[in-house]
Amino acid sequence: MSTLGKVALVVGANGVIGGNLVEHLLGLGDWEVIGLSRRGGSDRERLRYLAVDLLDPVDTREKLAGLDSVTHVFYAAYQDRPSWAELVAPNLAMLVNVVEAIEPVATGLAHISLMQGYKVYGAHLGPFKTPAREDDAGHMPPEFNVDQQDFLVRRQVGKSWTWSAIRPSVVAGFGLGNPLNLAMVIAVYASISKELGLPLRFPGKPGAYDALLEMTDAGLLAEATVWAATDPACANQAFNINNGDLFRWSELWPKIAEFFELPVAPPLQMSLETVMADKETLWDRMTKAHGLAGHSYREVSSWAFGDFVFSWDYDMFADGSKARRFGFHRYVQTEHMFFDIFTEMRKRRVIP
Repeated sequence: MSTLGKVALVVGANGVIGGNLVEHLLGLGDWEVIGLSRRGGSDRERLRYLAVDLLDPVDTREKLAGLDSVTHVFYAAYQDRPSWAELVAPNLAMLVNVVEAIEPVATGLAHISLMQGYKVYGAHLGPFKTPAREDDAGHMPPEFNVDQQDFLVRRQVGKSWTWSAIRPSVVAGFGLGNPLNLAMVIAVYASISKELGLPLRFPGKPGAYDALLEMTDAGLLAEATVWAATDPACANQAFNINNGDLFRWSELWPKIAEFFELPVAPPLQMSLETVMADKETLWDRMTKAHGLAGHSYREVSSWAFGDFVFSWDYDMFADGSKARRFGFHRYVQTEHMFFDIFTEMRKRRVIP
Protein backbone atom coordinates (compact mmCIF):
# COMPACT_ATOMS: atom_id res chain seq x y z
CA MET A 1 0.00 0.00 0.00
CA SER A 2 1.09 3.58 -0.60
CA THR A 3 2.45 5.56 2.34
CA LEU A 4 1.25 8.79 0.69
CA GLY A 5 -2.40 7.82 0.38
CA LYS A 6 -2.83 9.01 -3.23
CA VAL A 7 -1.83 6.68 -6.05
CA ALA A 8 -2.37 7.73 -9.65
CA LEU A 9 -2.68 5.26 -12.50
CA VAL A 10 -1.79 7.28 -15.60
CA VAL A 11 -2.98 5.43 -18.69
CA GLY A 12 -1.08 6.55 -21.76
CA ALA A 13 1.86 7.80 -19.73
CA ASN A 14 4.30 8.33 -22.60
CA GLY A 15 2.27 10.78 -24.67
CA VAL A 16 2.49 14.57 -24.49
CA ILE A 17 -0.55 14.71 -22.21
CA GLY A 18 0.28 11.68 -20.08
CA GLY A 19 3.97 12.52 -19.77
CA ASN A 20 3.30 16.04 -18.56
CA LEU A 21 0.66 14.73 -16.17
CA VAL A 22 3.17 12.27 -14.67
CA GLU A 23 5.69 15.06 -14.10
CA HIS A 24 3.06 17.31 -12.54
CA LEU A 25 1.91 14.61 -10.13
CA LEU A 26 5.47 13.86 -9.08
CA GLY A 27 6.13 17.56 -8.59
CA LEU A 28 3.24 17.84 -6.16
CA GLY A 29 5.14 15.55 -3.81
CA ASP A 30 2.20 13.67 -2.29
CA TRP A 31 1.42 11.24 -5.09
CA GLU A 32 2.75 7.87 -6.13
CA VAL A 33 2.41 7.28 -9.86
CA ILE A 34 2.03 4.15 -11.96
CA GLY A 35 2.38 4.76 -15.69
CA LEU A 36 0.79 2.45 -18.24
CA SER A 37 1.90 2.36 -21.87
CA ARG A 38 2.69 -0.13 -24.58
CA ARG A 39 6.44 0.38 -24.29
CA GLY A 40 6.82 0.98 -20.54
CA GLY A 41 9.41 3.40 -19.17
CA SER A 42 12.20 3.97 -16.64
CA ASP A 43 11.18 3.77 -13.00
CA ARG A 44 12.29 6.34 -10.46
CA GLU A 45 11.30 7.52 -7.00
CA ARG A 46 7.51 7.37 -6.58
CA LEU A 47 7.11 6.33 -10.24
CA ARG A 48 6.97 2.92 -11.85
CA TYR A 49 5.91 1.86 -15.30
CA LEU A 50 4.00 -1.13 -16.60
CA ALA A 51 4.06 -2.19 -20.24
CA VAL A 52 0.51 -3.25 -21.09
CA ASP A 53 -1.43 -4.11 -24.22
CA LEU A 54 -4.67 -2.36 -23.32
CA LEU A 55 -6.45 -3.91 -26.29
CA ASP A 56 -5.91 -7.31 -24.70
CA PRO A 57 -8.32 -7.69 -21.75
CA VAL A 58 -6.41 -10.68 -20.38
CA ASP A 59 -3.05 -8.88 -20.42
CA THR A 60 -4.69 -5.82 -18.88
CA ARG A 61 -6.25 -7.79 -16.04
CA GLU A 62 -3.00 -9.65 -15.34
CA LYS A 63 -0.84 -6.52 -15.31
CA LEU A 64 -3.27 -4.50 -13.17
CA ALA A 65 -4.16 -7.31 -10.77
CA GLY A 66 -1.81 -6.13 -8.03
CA LEU A 67 -2.66 -2.43 -8.18
CA ASP A 68 -4.91 -2.46 -5.13
CA SER A 69 -3.61 0.89 -3.84
CA VAL A 70 -4.74 2.97 -6.86
CA THR A 71 -6.99 5.85 -5.85
CA HIS A 72 -7.19 7.81 -9.10
CA VAL A 73 -7.20 6.71 -12.73
CA PHE A 74 -6.11 9.33 -15.27
CA TYR A 75 -7.04 7.99 -18.70
CA ALA A 76 -5.17 9.61 -21.61
CA ALA A 77 -4.51 6.64 -23.91
CA TYR A 78 -5.24 6.83 -27.63
CA GLN A 79 -5.05 4.46 -30.58
CA ASP A 80 -5.00 6.04 -34.03
CA ARG A 81 -6.99 4.61 -36.92
CA PRO A 82 -7.62 5.69 -40.54
CA SER A 83 -11.24 6.80 -40.08
CA TRP A 84 -13.49 8.27 -37.40
CA ALA A 85 -15.61 5.12 -37.32
CA GLU A 86 -12.57 2.86 -36.90
CA LEU A 87 -11.44 4.88 -33.87
CA VAL A 88 -14.42 3.84 -31.79
CA ALA A 89 -13.86 0.14 -31.15
CA PRO A 90 -10.20 0.20 -30.00
CA ASN A 91 -10.44 3.39 -27.96
CA LEU A 92 -13.59 2.32 -26.19
CA ALA A 93 -12.20 -1.18 -25.61
CA MET A 94 -9.03 0.13 -23.96
CA LEU A 95 -10.99 2.23 -21.46
CA VAL A 96 -13.39 -0.62 -20.72
CA ASN A 97 -10.50 -3.03 -20.20
CA VAL A 98 -8.77 -0.66 -17.76
CA VAL A 99 -11.90 0.02 -15.70
CA GLU A 100 -12.96 -3.61 -15.60
CA ALA A 101 -9.45 -4.60 -14.48
CA ILE A 102 -8.83 -1.91 -11.86
CA GLU A 103 -12.26 -1.49 -10.29
CA PRO A 104 -12.43 -4.93 -8.58
CA VAL A 105 -8.91 -4.70 -7.08
CA ALA A 106 -8.61 -1.00 -6.17
CA THR A 107 -11.11 -0.88 -3.33
CA GLY A 108 -10.11 2.70 -2.49
CA LEU A 109 -10.75 3.98 -6.01
CA ALA A 110 -11.99 7.56 -5.74
CA HIS A 111 -11.99 8.98 -9.26
CA ILE A 112 -11.60 8.21 -12.96
CA SER A 113 -10.52 11.11 -15.16
CA LEU A 114 -11.20 10.86 -18.89
CA MET A 115 -9.23 12.93 -21.40
CA GLN A 116 -11.39 14.01 -24.33
CA GLY A 117 -11.29 16.92 -26.78
CA TYR A 118 -13.40 19.14 -28.99
CA LYS A 119 -14.44 16.17 -31.13
CA VAL A 120 -17.24 15.92 -28.58
CA TYR A 121 -18.61 19.08 -30.22
CA GLY A 122 -18.04 17.88 -33.79
CA ALA A 123 -15.04 20.17 -34.24
CA HIS A 124 -13.32 17.60 -36.48
CA LEU A 125 -16.25 17.43 -38.89
CA GLY A 126 -16.35 21.08 -39.99
CA PRO A 127 -17.58 24.46 -38.78
CA PHE A 128 -19.32 24.05 -35.42
CA LYS A 129 -20.96 26.30 -32.86
CA THR A 130 -18.40 28.50 -31.10
CA PRO A 131 -17.73 29.01 -28.35
CA ALA A 132 -18.49 25.37 -27.62
CA ARG A 133 -19.89 24.69 -24.16
CA GLU A 134 -19.99 21.54 -22.07
CA ASP A 135 -23.78 21.28 -22.27
CA ASP A 136 -23.99 21.70 -26.06
CA ALA A 137 -26.16 19.24 -27.97
CA GLY A 138 -24.49 16.10 -29.28
CA HIS A 139 -23.84 15.26 -32.90
CA MET A 140 -24.25 12.27 -35.19
CA PRO A 141 -21.94 9.37 -34.25
CA PRO A 142 -19.44 7.78 -34.57
CA GLU A 143 -17.35 9.52 -31.89
CA PHE A 144 -15.29 7.55 -29.40
CA ASN A 145 -15.00 10.40 -26.87
CA VAL A 146 -18.77 10.37 -26.46
CA ASP A 147 -18.92 6.58 -26.20
CA GLN A 148 -16.19 6.59 -23.56
CA GLN A 149 -18.01 9.14 -21.42
CA ASP A 150 -21.30 7.27 -21.81
CA PHE A 151 -19.57 4.12 -20.56
CA LEU A 152 -18.20 5.90 -17.48
CA VAL A 153 -21.54 7.51 -16.69
CA ARG A 154 -23.32 4.14 -16.81
CA ARG A 155 -20.55 2.38 -14.90
CA GLN A 156 -20.47 4.95 -12.11
CA VAL A 157 -24.11 4.57 -11.09
CA GLY A 158 -24.23 3.30 -7.51
CA LYS A 159 -20.44 3.40 -7.11
CA SER A 160 -18.37 5.33 -4.58
CA TRP A 161 -15.95 6.69 -7.21
CA THR A 162 -16.67 9.69 -9.41
CA TRP A 163 -15.57 10.72 -12.90
CA SER A 164 -14.55 13.86 -14.76
CA ALA A 165 -14.19 14.55 -18.49
CA ILE A 166 -11.45 16.98 -19.51
CA ARG A 167 -11.75 18.66 -22.91
CA PRO A 168 -8.65 20.49 -24.10
CA SER A 169 -8.10 22.15 -27.44
CA VAL A 170 -4.96 21.20 -29.41
CA VAL A 171 -2.44 20.29 -26.71
CA ALA A 172 1.14 21.54 -26.98
CA GLY A 173 4.04 20.38 -24.89
CA PHE A 174 7.41 18.68 -25.11
CA GLY A 175 7.18 15.08 -26.29
CA LEU A 176 8.65 12.68 -28.82
CA GLY A 177 7.15 9.92 -30.92
CA ASN A 178 3.61 11.25 -30.60
CA PRO A 179 1.32 11.51 -33.64
CA LEU A 180 -0.56 14.52 -32.18
CA ASN A 181 2.23 17.01 -31.53
CA LEU A 182 1.67 20.36 -33.27
CA ALA A 183 4.64 22.10 -31.62
CA MET A 184 6.92 19.41 -33.01
CA VAL A 185 5.35 19.80 -36.45
CA ILE A 186 6.08 23.52 -36.50
CA ALA A 187 9.58 23.22 -35.01
CA VAL A 188 10.79 20.54 -37.42
CA TYR A 189 9.08 22.17 -40.42
CA ALA A 190 10.74 25.49 -39.58
CA SER A 191 14.14 23.86 -38.98
CA ILE A 192 14.04 22.04 -42.32
CA SER A 193 12.87 25.21 -44.09
CA LYS A 194 15.85 27.05 -42.63
CA GLU A 195 18.23 24.25 -43.62
CA LEU A 196 16.97 24.50 -47.21
CA GLY A 197 17.25 28.30 -47.26
CA LEU A 198 13.50 28.71 -47.58
CA PRO A 199 11.13 31.21 -45.96
CA LEU A 200 8.50 29.95 -43.53
CA ARG A 201 5.23 29.51 -45.39
CA PHE A 202 1.98 28.64 -43.69
CA PRO A 203 1.04 25.32 -45.34
CA GLY A 204 -2.66 25.14 -44.49
CA LYS A 205 -5.87 26.08 -46.20
CA PRO A 206 -6.11 29.78 -47.10
CA GLY A 207 -9.04 30.33 -44.76
CA ALA A 208 -7.20 28.69 -41.87
CA TYR A 209 -4.66 31.51 -41.76
CA ASP A 210 -7.26 33.95 -40.44
CA ALA A 211 -9.56 31.68 -38.43
CA LEU A 212 -9.74 32.09 -34.64
CA LEU A 213 -8.09 29.29 -32.68
CA GLU A 214 -6.96 28.43 -29.19
CA MET A 215 -4.48 25.97 -27.69
CA THR A 216 -4.01 24.12 -24.42
CA ASP A 217 -0.60 24.03 -22.74
CA ALA A 218 0.26 20.52 -21.55
CA GLY A 219 1.39 21.77 -18.15
CA LEU A 220 -1.77 23.78 -17.60
CA LEU A 221 -3.79 20.76 -18.72
CA ALA A 222 -2.05 18.53 -16.19
CA GLU A 223 -2.78 20.97 -13.39
CA ALA A 224 -6.44 21.26 -14.40
CA THR A 225 -6.82 17.50 -14.71
CA VAL A 226 -5.59 16.87 -11.16
CA TRP A 227 -7.72 19.75 -9.86
CA ALA A 228 -10.88 18.30 -11.39
CA ALA A 229 -10.02 14.83 -10.08
CA THR A 230 -9.51 15.95 -6.50
CA ASP A 231 -12.01 18.78 -5.93
CA PRO A 232 -15.32 17.24 -4.76
CA ALA A 233 -17.26 20.03 -6.47
CA CYS A 234 -16.02 18.73 -9.84
CA ALA A 235 -17.43 15.22 -9.43
CA ASN A 236 -19.19 13.85 -12.50
CA GLN A 237 -18.59 16.99 -14.54
CA ALA A 238 -17.02 17.84 -17.93
CA PHE A 239 -14.70 20.84 -18.33
CA ASN A 240 -13.26 22.67 -21.32
CA ILE A 241 -9.62 23.47 -20.55
CA ASN A 242 -7.80 26.00 -22.72
CA ASN A 243 -5.07 28.60 -22.39
CA GLY A 244 -7.54 31.45 -22.07
CA ASP A 245 -6.57 33.44 -25.16
CA LEU A 246 -7.41 33.30 -28.86
CA PHE A 247 -5.10 33.77 -31.82
CA ARG A 248 -4.94 33.73 -35.60
CA TRP A 249 -2.08 32.08 -37.47
CA SER A 250 -1.82 35.26 -39.54
CA GLU A 251 -0.67 37.07 -36.37
CA LEU A 252 1.32 34.27 -34.74
CA TRP A 253 3.06 32.78 -37.80
CA PRO A 254 5.35 35.78 -38.43
CA LYS A 255 6.40 35.69 -34.76
CA ILE A 256 7.22 32.00 -35.05
CA ALA A 257 9.27 32.74 -38.16
CA GLU A 258 11.13 35.45 -36.24
CA PHE A 259 11.93 32.97 -33.46
CA PHE A 260 13.57 30.68 -36.02
CA GLU A 261 15.23 33.67 -37.74
CA LEU A 262 13.33 33.05 -40.94
CA PRO A 263 11.61 35.38 -43.38
CA VAL A 264 7.92 34.87 -44.04
CA ALA A 265 6.45 34.26 -47.47
CA PRO A 266 2.76 34.16 -48.38
CA PRO A 267 0.87 30.99 -47.37
CA LEU A 268 1.01 28.09 -49.80
CA GLN A 269 -1.38 25.23 -49.25
CA MET A 270 0.40 21.88 -49.32
CA SER A 271 0.20 18.51 -47.66
CA LEU A 272 3.02 18.24 -45.14
CA GLU A 273 2.58 14.49 -45.09
CA THR A 274 3.40 14.52 -48.81
CA VAL A 275 6.11 17.16 -49.10
CA MET A 276 7.96 16.06 -45.94
CA ALA A 277 7.87 12.34 -46.80
CA ASP A 278 11.30 12.42 -48.48
CA LYS A 279 13.10 14.51 -45.83
CA GLU A 280 14.45 11.69 -43.64
CA THR A 281 17.88 11.71 -45.29
CA LEU A 282 18.05 15.49 -44.88
CA TRP A 283 17.07 15.15 -41.22
CA ASP A 284 19.82 12.60 -40.66
CA ARG A 285 22.36 15.01 -42.19
CA MET A 286 21.04 17.84 -40.01
CA THR A 287 21.33 15.64 -36.92
CA LYS A 288 25.03 15.07 -37.59
CA ALA A 289 25.84 18.59 -38.79
CA HIS A 290 24.19 20.33 -35.83
CA GLY A 291 25.09 17.79 -33.16
CA LEU A 292 21.49 16.95 -32.36
CA ALA A 293 20.44 14.33 -29.85
CA GLY A 294 19.87 11.71 -32.52
CA HIS A 295 16.10 11.31 -32.54
CA SER A 296 14.88 9.48 -35.60
CA TYR A 297 12.81 11.22 -38.24
CA ARG A 298 9.87 9.03 -37.24
CA GLU A 299 10.10 10.28 -33.64
CA VAL A 300 9.83 13.92 -34.71
CA SER A 301 7.24 13.48 -37.46
CA SER A 302 3.59 14.38 -36.88
CA TRP A 303 2.84 15.58 -40.39
CA ALA A 304 -0.66 14.14 -40.75
CA PHE A 305 -1.72 15.89 -37.56
CA GLY A 306 -0.23 19.14 -38.81
CA ASP A 307 -2.24 18.83 -42.01
CA PHE A 308 -5.35 18.20 -39.92
CA VAL A 309 -4.91 21.27 -37.71
CA PHE A 310 -3.86 23.55 -40.58
CA SER A 311 -6.98 22.57 -42.52
CA TRP A 312 -9.31 24.26 -40.05
CA ASP A 313 -10.60 27.18 -42.09
CA TYR A 314 -13.23 27.83 -39.42
CA ASP A 315 -13.13 29.08 -35.84
CA MET A 316 -11.96 26.51 -33.29
CA PHE A 317 -12.55 27.49 -29.68
CA ALA A 318 -14.63 26.67 -26.63
CA ASP A 319 -15.91 28.47 -23.57
CA GLY A 320 -13.57 27.80 -20.64
CA SER A 321 -15.59 29.74 -18.08
CA LYS A 322 -17.14 26.69 -16.41
CA ALA A 323 -13.73 25.64 -15.05
CA ARG A 324 -13.23 29.18 -13.74
CA ARG A 325 -16.64 29.16 -12.08
CA PHE A 326 -15.69 25.93 -10.35
CA GLY A 327 -12.40 27.37 -9.14
CA PHE A 328 -9.63 26.81 -11.74
CA HIS A 329 -8.15 30.16 -12.76
CA ARG A 330 -4.72 29.52 -14.29
CA TYR A 331 -4.02 30.63 -17.85
CA VAL A 332 -1.11 30.56 -20.32
CA GLN A 333 -0.27 32.99 -23.11
CA THR A 334 -0.19 30.86 -26.26
CA GLU A 335 2.62 32.80 -27.94
CA HIS A 336 4.89 32.30 -24.94
CA MET A 337 3.88 28.65 -24.72
CA PHE A 338 5.16 27.97 -28.22
CA PHE A 339 8.42 29.81 -27.64
CA ASP A 340 9.00 27.98 -24.35
CA ILE A 341 8.49 24.63 -26.08
CA PHE A 342 10.78 25.54 -28.97
CA THR A 343 13.43 26.70 -26.50
CA GLU A 344 13.15 23.42 -24.61
CA MET A 345 13.55 21.51 -27.88
CA ARG A 346 16.75 23.40 -28.60
CA LYS A 347 18.00 22.88 -25.07
CA ARG A 348 17.50 19.14 -25.43
CA ARG A 349 19.10 19.22 -28.92
CA VAL A 350 15.98 17.95 -30.64
CA ILE A 351 16.17 20.77 -33.19
CA PRO A 352 19.07 23.06 -34.21
